[in-house]
Amino acid sequence: MPTGFNAVILTHMLAAFAALGLGAFIFLRRKGDAAHRVGGRVWAALMLVTALSSFWIRSNGTFSWIHGLSVFTIGALGLGVWLAASGHIARHRRVMQNLYVGALVITGLFTLLPQRLLGRALWGAVGLA
Repeated sequence: MPTGFNAVILTHMLAAFAALGLGAFIFLRRKGDAAHRVGGRVWAALMLVTALSSFWIRSNGTFSWIHGLSVFTIGALGLGVWLAASGHIARHRRVMQNLYVGALVITGLFTLLPQRLLGRALWGAVGLA
């Protein structure tokens, strides 16, 4: 295992990467059928694992602004699921799309900064760190 990576960080990363791929697949395919509902449930579970696991990942033992995003993500996931179940599909779509972009894509890009663990591993592997 690379230096600094542990089981919680690897779980967090694997869930996030799986959610990123599955979310893209869900966005590109037909909506509302059984496969969408199953895929959506799996995606929501992956997002929940990603958000919850972040609480065991702390720099110097302290929480950061990213943990606030995890709290927001958990709440938004609950809202998105409730909106779908109650028939508010357009609002459900907006919440889930915003979660995908904000909690996975944008936040994921921040993890690639050179001072972050994944960024150090990536940039060091290509000889830029």
